[in-house]
Amino acid sequence: MAAELYAPASAAAADLANSNAGAAVGRKAGPRSPPSAPAPAPPPPAPAPPTLGNNHPESPGWRCCRPTLRERNALMFNNELMADVHFVVGPPGATRTVPAHKYVLAVGSSVFYAMFYGDLAEVKSEIHIPDVEPAAFLILLKYMYSDEIDLEADTVLATLYAAKKYIVPALAKACVNFLETSLEAKNACVLLSQSRLFEEPELTQRCWEVIDAQAEMALRSEGFCEIDRQTLEIIVTREALNTKEAVVFEAVLNWAEAECKRQGLPVTPRNKRHVLGRALYLVRIPTMTLEEFANGAAQSDILTLEETHSIFLWYTATNKPRLDFPLTKRKGLAPQRCHRFQSSAYRSNQWRYRGRCDSIQFAVDRRVFIAGLGLYGSSSGKAEYSVKIELKRLGVVLAQNLTKFMSDGSSNTFPVWFEHPVQVEQDTFYTASAVLDGSELSYFGQEGMTEVQCGKVAFQFQCSSDSTNGTGVQGGQIPELIFYA
Repeated sequence: MAAELYAPASAAAADLANSNAGAAVGRKAGPRSPPSAPAPAPPPPAPAPPTLGNNHPESPGWRCCRPTLRERNALMFNNELMADVHFVVGPPGATRTVPAHKYVLAVGSSVFYAMFYGDLAEVKSEIHIPDVEPAAFLILLKYMYSDEIDLEADTVLATLYAAKKYIVPALAKACVNFLETSLEAKNACVLLSQSRLFEEPELTQRCWEVIDAQAEMALRSEGFCEIDRQTLEIIVTREALNTKEAVVFEAVLNWAEAECKRQGLPVTPRNKRHVLGRALYLVRIPTMTLEEFANGAAQSDILTLEETHSIFLWYTATNKPRLDFPLTKRKGLAPQRCHRFQSSAYRSNQWRYRGRCDSIQFAVDRRVFIAGLGLYGSSSGKAEYSVKIELKRLGVVLAQNLTKFMSDGSSNTFPVWFEHPVQVEQDTFYTASAVLDGSELSYFGQEGMTEVQCGKVAFQFQCSSDSTNGTGVQGGQIPELIFYA
């Protein structure tokens, strides 16, 4: 962070004007010069005062322009002025030299204190740090000089590494908070791997919440193929993964292909088995349906003929062979339901559907994953409804599904699911909508509640301007939100 100090231009201009004026008067009063002797050229203007910043010397008066200690200290960040140590940061071929001040670094980090003032203090004026990215190191130093934290998605993991290495806990905590707020299915597996490396249990738990609830999206993400094998094995053994085993098997094959390329191996079934090792035998292949196995794993060429034959016998034979794969189905996640009405009713002129929208807004006090909606069905016997459900945030559609459901004439609610659970952040209002089409009148809720506590999650409801069929907080449709937490 460099600042520029400019000397007043008016004084210099005035001096130059007076000098020119004097020269003119002198020419008028004195003897005439010969034509061959031109008037002497005016002296060149004084150079502009130097800028106070990296690789610049001190500029007079810079202290006066920064009255606080924090401002003056921040000005020294990445500044050659009074620098007594230099760091050569980054891997060979991509290094950057960064000036610094031992005292400032030692005050902010016990590692730097030991480096400069400990019993084995460094005496070199230039220190090489090949394992830290230059951008991350500058973020670290900027915080130590000014308390300012500038995090970006591209550098936050490298910054977390630097903060951990030099034991700067406040910056490390800020990095973890940044990662938690940006956590989603496509980066959850990578962040899980990093959270284990950096020993951040809270971030690890947040990653598991996303991976469990949105397992299919997480396992099919590009980030899943970037994790290390130990993290792969931990994920594949996870009991709470909320997805089909065929999806797990497909993800494992994708990881094996990526790992072959990382190791410079030809992508062959044999090499895939080699890089997977025991991870292949953590996939619960026998819990697939026979059709899933026959159309997927059996034709993948990664299983031996003997393994394929034994699994087919396990599906069909009375005397089942012994298998090296786990036989028990994953437990997955149990969906929870937030019911917002205290009673339901039926009247002859309500609740009618003519393509109009029933809608309600809601917010939660912690991150959850909305899997679907619970809806009322017919009040006069068995009936089928077509329905389009939708989830929006600030007018942007996050998920929708067009499907059908059959009701049995009771006042029970009937679940309608989104294709994938949708991540919902805390303290933000979302809009859940349903457009039903059916000839039968249905039950409707009444005595609605504005706040509902479901386990550890508090829901808050308010009316939606999208609702054109009468649903609101006090009564109507959409009695339940189905979610994972």
